[in-house]
Amino acid sequence: MQRVALVAGELSGDLLGAGLMRALARRHPGVRFEGIGGPAMAAEGLESLYPLETLSVMGLVEVLRHLPRLLAVRRDLVRRLSADPPDVFIGIDSPDFNLGLARRLRQRGVRTVHYVSPSVWAWRQGRVRGIARSVDRMLTLLPFEAEFYRAHEVPVSFVGHPAADRFPMETDTAGYRAALGVDADATVLAVLPGSRMGELERLGTLFAQAVERLRRARPGLTVLAPMATPALAARFREVLDKVGVADAVRLVEGDAATVMGAADVVLTASGTATLEAMLLKRPMVVAYRVAPATAWLVRRLGLVSTRHFSLPNLLAGEAVVPEYIQEAATPGALAAAVTGWLDDPAAAAALGERFRAFHETLCRGADERAADAVEATLA
Repeated sequence: MQRVALVAGELSGDLLGAGLMRALARRHPGVRFEGIGGPAMAAEGLESLYPLETLSVMGLVEVLRHLPRLLAVRRDLVRRLSADPPDVFIGIDSPDFNLGLARRLRQRGVRTVHYVSPSVWAWRQGRVRGIARSVDRMLTLLPFEAEFYRAHEVPVSFVGHPAADRFPMETDTAGYRAALGVDADATVLAVLPGSRMGELERLGTLFAQAVERLRRARPGLTVLAPMATPALAARFREVLDKVGVADAVRLVEGDAATVMGAADVVLTASGTATLEAMLLKRPMVVAYRVAPATAWLVRRLGLVSTRHFSLPNLLAGEAVVPEYIQEAATPGALAAAVTGWLDDPAAAAALGERFRAFHETLCRGADERAADAVEATLA
């Protein structure tokens, strides 16, 4: 293996790419890496053809506004990598950009791997046919994703989740509380209304109203809310003030894992936080809302193919944690579900054991297994 092309479009993909690059470089001294990545991939020797921010575009309107530039970048990458083909092209997440790029390169004889499955098993399953034409191998973080691809005869490797490799199997709750200056005997609720402004706008008031109900029932409840950015913190503070609970919620800059590790229960938006809460063995209540027009369209067209949306429930194949979407996500429902965990320590402990089993399933040494899969694709 002499040369590897990789494209990551977000910071999460940058971390995945860096781990894979380290594993490949140990096996193939002198291998060269080029493509698109962030600081972590650059530190591992990536020759960057474009900055990571070129692809970091979120939301339909933003994507449409930047579409001509994104298409121009993809055309340029096809031209470069076709004229001087690498041994393998690895697209890391960012499926809308990377799968189209992979398909064009594969048509020109380049071996292609995609790292992190899009949620094709959950909605618009017909996309798997396009994926099969685009990649020589799919690398999945979750076991049920690999089962889906096998059923559709797409070469696949379940590599495990890098986060499961990072988190310790035992959660040091006392240590997390000490780091935050929280009393060891306090009853603690972690509130995570989303890491993007759109999520906060849809869930912030809902979560604040749930906190207001919980604080009325439990005046001594300690409520912590990690905020991904200062802008999110400022906006959530406005929401909390409007609901009348600003003094009851302590905002913490970043450090979501520490806050969740210190908590008795986590109230969170669906997303990466549910994975981390699970790896920390914390009982949780999950909620999500999308724009009403999006929800109507998804229901009308029958695009969703799964009964659950939070990661623990997807892994279990059943509802092991309460999850609420759209109209079902009400302040009363969320407060009652949080109270259910606080009032039933035995159920919370049993869930922790279930989460330990999930953690063991996902803890596979993802970087090395991903490197194994890339080598198998070339072989």
